[in-house]
Amino acid sequence: MKLETGAKQSDAAIDLPPLSGGTRTRRLFVAAALRWPGVVVCLLVALAATFISEHHGGPSLLYALLIGLSINFLWDHDGLRPGITFCSRTALRVGVALLGARITLNQMSQIGVTTAAGVAAAVAATVLLGVALARLLGQDRDHGLISGAAVGICGASAALAVSTVLPATRENERFTLLTVVGVTILSTVAMVVYPLLLKYAGVPPQLAGMFMGGTIHDVAQVVAAGSILGATAADAAVITKLYRVALLAPVVLCIALVARRGSMSVSRIRVPLLPGFMVAFIALVAVGSTGAIPVSATKAATSMSQWLLIIAIAASGVKTRLQELAELGWRPLAMLLAETLFIASVVAVLLAFGRVL
Repeated sequence: MKLETGAKQSDAAIDLPPLSGGTRTRRLFVAAALRWPGVVVCLLVALAATFISEHHGGPSLLYALLIGLSINFLWDHDGLRPGITFCSRTALRVGVALLGARITLNQMSQIGVTTAAGVAAAVAATVLLGVALARLLGQDRDHGLISGAAVGICGASAALAVSTVLPATRENERFTLLTVVGVTILSTVAMVVYPLLLKYAGVPPQLAGMFMGGTIHDVAQVVAAGSILGATAADAAVITKLYRVALLAPVVLCIALVARRGSMSVSRIRVPLLPGFMVAFIALVAVGSTGAIPVSATKAATSMSQWLLIIAIAASGVKTRLQELAELGWRPLAMLLAETLFIASVVAVLLAFGRVL
């Protein structure tokens, strides 16, 4: 109870005071002045995480979270809280929205109707499994939605996106961070193990790429895993994965509808039907599908999205204490592992069945 009270007080403390009076430019300047120290902290963590990832390998998102957790004491400084909170919220939303710039309807059409339907069914089944496992293990149903979407769609990005349309409770925030750690680790393991197993089994490159794109959680790991088996496998893996990422919008919409009815949370906190960043995500997919976005702009948006997500994860880490994650116990990790094995089994069966047909 003490932890909850402290969390609520902290959330209230970080809201910016009303900036009444003066011009709009002056108000924006004051808001920027209040936020920049915390923003700089998160940016430095993101730079450090990216440096470690580029020079020593490993996922930059995980490094950002771990570094952020290690400097949690900075959250106690009132001058840093506005900027850290800004990064954990606004940077996250913009980062997810920019993911839409790399997806086009033409890319999604390349995987075929049968495969598209199968992958969509696997994603939906994984989300539902998350809810069922949450109930079985005595967890909140919101947690099942977060973990199921993370495993079913696109790892950390999906976990963060789904959490924004669920009630903003401290439990949901902690579970989301643990989910980010879990799916990142599992995705890294899959990146190494899946190509080896597929090559040993003699699976054709295109089919192998579709399997990896349909099962591995994070986009970066999908690209790396596909590259191990060659260009054909890499192309099939990326296209299939981008199709899964595109499913983020309808899944978030469905979860938001359920959350608004209050059936997934006892808190009955009002959440938006479809947040602005998901509208922007859909708009970018639509505009990009027309060819109106230059290739250079698409690459810039993709790079910016990755940076913003790293910054957001760093901010979330700074806000969280390690003992809070430890209090969640083994059940969340068991859920993630079960969901990972489930989606791999479902996609494998569907692809094998489609190959026979």
